Amino acid sequence: MMPRRRSLLAAALTLAAACAAPLAAAQEPIRLVVPYPPGGPLDVTARALAEQAKARLGAIIIENKPGAGGNIGLASVARAAPDGRTIGVAAVATLAINPWLYAKMPYDAARDFAPLTQMARVPNVLVMNAATAERLGIGSVADLIAYAKKNPGKLNYGSGGNGSAGHLAGEMFKRQAGIFATHIPYSGGNPAQLALLAGHVDFNIDNLATAAPNIRAGKLKALAVTSASASPALPGVPPLGDTLKGFEIDTWWGLVAPAGTPPEVVATLSQAFADALRTPETRQRFAALLAEPAPGTPAQFGELAARERARYESVVRQSGARVD
Repeated sequence: MMPRRRSLLAAALTLAAACAAPLAAAQEPIRLVVPYPPGGPLDVTARALAEQAKARLGAIIIENKPGAGGNIGLASVARAAPDGRTIGVAAVATLAINPWLYAKMPYDAARDFAPLTQMARVPNVLVMNAATAERLGIGSVADLIAYAKKNPGKLNYGSGGNGSAGHLAGEMFKRQAGIFATHIPYSGGNPAQLALLAGHVDFNIDNLATAAPNIRAGKLKALAVTSASASPALPGVPPLGDTLKGFEIDTWWGLVAPAGTPPEVVATLSQAFADALRTPETRQRFAALLAEPAPGTPAQFGELAARERARYESVVRQSGARVD
């Protein structure tokens, strides 16, 4: 082989190896920004995933940067160097809801990120205080809708605040069911659930992971899950779409890098994290939170975020929710 051909071949092989090699070869660890406080489902799943991915990618340091509904932490990812060393957890709130909810955003959700992979999805669940449901004779979604139509203005529902996922899901439910219920916002999901348990509100659409313990204890009655199909975690509880055709709303989150991250780096990160999501260890850790791993390609995650962003635009505007 001629010397020049050997040199070109060697260069090509070196470049291919560099693109395929794990980022563990780099000196500094990967910084994974979780834009929410420690201890929540997004934080716990991020830590579990980082543990499984480190064999491929090297050390991964979790950095919690909460505030402004997740905007502060995700903005720091958007501003980071696009070299694959800083990535972040992005959720339905930060990629699909906040762009319409906040008057000023510190990033462009459609342009400032390179999607890597969806991490997880968790169904929401329509729940009532069990004693209230028994007193009102409500045992199904159809019963709840019928009661609301016969008793206009008597029902209310709680959520973790104006513009929260529970608030918007409640507005979608009201609109599709053709009923009215007064929205009562609380300062977080836990206070909203406590209000439901105390009988201060009639129903909530809550995250399944949060509501499940009280459903199993008999304190809350689950009328329906909001996913397209029934959840193994709640046998016998139907999808809300069985009553209201097409109704589907899940909580989801995934991983993003700054826009401009080289395609070969995006591919390496995406594959490593998707493989880690498929391990039995990850599935077990996620199952404890009633979260389902949802590995996919960067294109699939980007398409999900775009679809959800388009859907929530009208939902947020019709709800009247706004954060200035």
